[in-house]
Amino acid sequence: MKKIAVGQAGGPTSVINTSLVGFLEEIDVEVFGVINGFQGLVEGNLTHINEQKKKEINQFRKIPGACLGAGRYTLSEENKVEAIRVLQKKDIHCLVFIGGNGTASALYKLSETAKELNYELQVIGIPKTVDNDIYGMDHAPGFASAARYVATSVRDINQDLKSMRNFEQVRIIETMGRHSGWLAAASGLLKINKNAGPQAICLPEQQLKIENILENIKEIVSQNGFATIVVSEGIKIKDNNFEEKMSVKGRTVLGGVSSGIANRVKKELGFVAREEVLGMNQRSSQLTISLQDLEESYQVGQKAAWLVREEVTNVMVGIHRKERNSYQYFLSEVPLQKIYTSGESHLPKLFLEDFDAYYKWLSPLVGNDLQSYPEIFI
Repeated sequence: MKKIAVGQAGGPTSVINTSLVGFLEEIDVEVFGVINGFQGLVEGNLTHINEQKKKEINQFRKIPGACLGAGRYTLSEENKVEAIRVLQKKDIHCLVFIGGNGTASALYKLSETAKELNYELQVIGIPKTVDNDIYGMDHAPGFASAARYVATSVRDINQDLKSMRNFEQVRIIETMGRHSGWLAAASGLLKINKNAGPQAICLPEQQLKIENILENIKEIVSQNGFATIVVSEGIKIKDNNFEEKMSVKGRTVLGGVSSGIANRVKKELGFVAREEVLGMNQRSSQLTISLQDLEESYQVGQKAAWLVREEVTNVMVGIHRKERNSYQYFLSEVPLQKIYTSGESHLPKLFLEDFDAYYKWLSPLVGNDLQSYPEIFI
């Protein structure tokens, strides 16, 4: 049977290694690990995964971060040709990568380059993302654990602010989410009622004005004594640009919207306010790994191994929800070309208009063991 190269790409998640373990435990042919994502593939940085290496990787089954190394790397036309040449030298005819939208696009382009070079190459994607923005599937591994982290973190930050409301009044909490609000919206999962924190959530899918945000904060503080506000890093505010943008290896890195809003709150409303950026632990916290996420991430790895054996190509494994009262799901194959051409998946209108419907959808993914806090008695 053909040799296989497997790698991890993009930002890590709490369960990305679980998918790798699932794949390796299910596959029974010669496998090479690609070190440091697509850059490692272009540079020929591959390592033979023998039985001993498999045992070592198995130790990372419940460990966050990409144990093979991942990172972001843009494939130029020259890079794509070089990547195929690297595979050709080792007689590898199957490439499997764990990643999100960028990974699906890269795999599709590499498949097209292989065709142009008359090199037979099977490509399979294993999904992972904390943003939950991969087209053609209900959700992807990594998201549920990140959502669990955001929901519990915002719950606790809000509880802290309740206790300090005679000293400071406003917290602006910034989550990940460049173009979609799945993660930011998860911050309200543990609200006990509509007045509990977070009292407002700002999403990239919404049309926002800073004047309206400030007026809303003013009203919330007036009624509540304090305001916990969640903003996605990628929100667009008309006539204001609070994003602190920097470019790292050709990729724009967002951040700073919480700081910009907090400064306006202090200046124009006179409240004591501070920004809180939840940071990288959203995607790499072991403490908040969802058991459902862990199970599904392992199974998509297994499914990818099955697809390799069945000679399926140019697809990414997808998770789909059955239309039942209880949570049930099945795995399928989503064409890489569809993911590549369709762009990010956004929060649907139903969830934007009805957060309760979203939380009903989200609950079985993050786990039903999470607790809301009671309302403060003073």
